[in-house]
This record gives sequence, C-alpha cells and structure tokens, in this order.
Amino acid sequence: MKKRQNGTEQVQYPHIIYPEAAMSAPQAAVDCKNQTVAVGDIVRVVNLDKRFIKSFPEDERILIESMIGQFFKVIAMDEEGQPCVMREWHDERGIMQTHVIALDAEDMEKI
Repeated sequence: MKKRQNGTEQVQYPHIIYPEAAMSAPQAAVDCKNQTVAVGDIVRVVNLDKRFIKSFPEDERILIESMIGQFFKVIAMDEEGQPCVMREWHDERGIMQTHVIALDAEDMEKI
C-alpha cells in the first residue's frame, strides 16, 4: 500500500502518510531482493502501481512516473513499516512542492 503527502497539504487519498505516525513505526523493511531497508538507506524506485499513479492529479502524474529508475534516500518509515521517500520540485509559479510516498518491497531496490 502506498501513501502520499502533497507538500504541506495532506490530501485524503486511499494512501496517505502522517509524519508523526512514521516516527513510532518499525525501523526496517525489505526491498524487491529481500534486502533490509532502513531510514537513511538509498533506494532505486523500480516500479509504481498504475492505480497509485492515477490517484494523483493529472498534472502531477508525470512527476510521479519520473520517479521510476531514480534514487531516493529513505526519510522515514510509515505506520506500517514501509520506507518513505520524498520527491521535491518547483511548480509553474516557482513554489516548492513535495510528495512523500511509502514504497512496497516490489517497488524499490536498495543500493
């Protein structure tokens, strides 16, 4: 199950992360090769479910899809023990936007 947080706005989608809950979560998970993944590790996003991508507004989907193949630092573990990574970008008005998503084992590979 994936989760997301859009900048400072927490939009209720089927998947959302609450940072305060992430702090009390377990500190390790596994990747697609059954390697332990913990906060601070670098992972490559190898897959994102098409339904998850479609849960984003249309203008943000390309940014989420572009995460596939890219490397991210695990910044937290969510309440279910899934590693969370963050994507940042500036919108057309120059305002910083962020998405924090939790990754399933099959979606990432530890580097």
